[in-house]
Amino acid sequence: MMTTTDTSTSTCTANTRASTSTGTSTGIDVARRFAAHLTAEVDAASLAVFRVGYGALIAWEVVRYALHDRITRYYIEPTFFFSYVPFVRPWGGDGMYWHFGAIFVLSLLVAAGLFYRASAALLCAALTYVFLLDKAQYLNHLYLVCLLGLLLAATPAHRALSVDHLLARRAARSTSAAAPPETAPRLHLFALKAQVAIVYFYGGVAKLNGDWLRGQPLTMWLAEHADAPLVGPLLASPAAGLALSYAGLAIDLSMGFLLFSRRTFPIGAAIALTFNLSNAFLFKIGIFPYVMIASLALFADPSWPRRRLPFLFRGAARPNDGTSAPAPGSAPAPERRRALPLALLCGYLLVQLLLPLRHWLYPGDVAWNEAGHRFSWRMKLRDKSVSELSYTVVDPRTGVREPLDLEEWLTDRQLGEMGTRPDMLVDFAHHVADRWQEASGVRPIVTAKVVASLNGGPERDLLDPTLDLASQPRGLLAVLQPP
Repeated sequence: MMTTTDTSTSTCTANTRASTSTGTSTGIDVARRFAAHLTAEVDAASLAVFRVGYGALIAWEVVRYALHDRITRYYIEPTFFFSYVPFVRPWGGDGMYWHFGAIFVLSLLVAAGLFYRASAALLCAALTYVFLLDKAQYLNHLYLVCLLGLLLAATPAHRALSVDHLLARRAARSTSAAAPPETAPRLHLFALKAQVAIVYFYGGVAKLNGDWLRGQPLTMWLAEHADAPLVGPLLASPAAGLALSYAGLAIDLSMGFLLFSRRTFPIGAAIALTFNLSNAFLFKIGIFPYVMIASLALFADPSWPRRRLPFLFRGAARPNDGTSAPAPGSAPAPERRRALPLALLCGYLLVQLLLPLRHWLYPGDVAWNEAGHRFSWRMKLRDKSVSELSYTVVDPRTGVREPLDLEEWLTDRQLGEMGTRPDMLVDFAHHVADRWQEASGVRPIVTAKVVASLNGGPERDLLDPTLDLASQPRGLLAVLQPP
């Protein structure tokens, strides 16, 4: 009896170990296959088309900034900047004009694929510098083009449809050397696609709030288009606002999944095109819709431009698209060579997946206190109007109170942005206190009275009007709750 029991137990234990070993082995095999899938070479044609579109859109954005005098209004006229990093300041004199001129030239070089590695890296750095200058100029599309610029700088998107590649082919022919490849590791394509999908998905997650689900603030915004030809009266109806709110929610949540699947890509692309063109018509959101439309080039088969735009690739050999057998004599990259790019990709995507969730670490409503609002793809979600905004400086020695004339310190755009964002209210209070202390040797108390409403709701104090803002922490720690 004892022998039978021991034998059964031993057999069961052996089976369990075998099952665990098999499960672990299967998991490792799946991971290895996925790593090999990501590091496999695919046609660089779709990357090249996106590169051209990206560079052209950045160049057009610079033109728009110049035509609307935004370089002057945003980066030269202000005397104070809500910089993300204290030491990042605008260039003096005509420096900002030269800077945007450099962005224009670099974007055209990226689009043409000329000196690509250097021009892509410099373009990313130049855009990021502008982005860091002033929180008052925060735009989701500027943040997105910085991220896409970073990914493109690490991507060999110049291996097709570029001046660099053309010159390399001519050099190879003159020396009877092998033609340069027109392929790129799939992981670069995957990184760009994943970034775009994250934007869509978190844009949908952010819409899962009470105001959006009751049709606000979209209903208020659509009512502003009541005089539009043909569709005006329809847009102004409450039913349209509610219907489009739910449509936008469904599109954002599903778009990444639709685009990633080859079977559903045509449907997703058609919806994305309609959705983004509608946004461009209804809202003034710059090049954002067009960047999202350009990103559709990444989700189709990597070789699609050779079929649809053959005149652009005339004379170029069709590369292995990653689905057929490798060329004779080629071999997969060693695992050690795959490890670093895969680790960097995983790290980057992990940050992008976690960063939009950080508002859960702070108390209160993110739409009200703005803590965790930036870098989270919370797009066109709230309409916060300010009915009162005033600052008072108090001398701690005498108790004398002195109101500030904010128009002497800030531009209209900065005032409009600061009035709804508590962290910027704190930044400005520190600036005022620093200037006062430099002049008098005493650090004053700086308070602000801000009355606002969210999405048409009741007006209330945005923060405690008796709180000394100049003594509050700045940056990520500046989370102020209403009284």
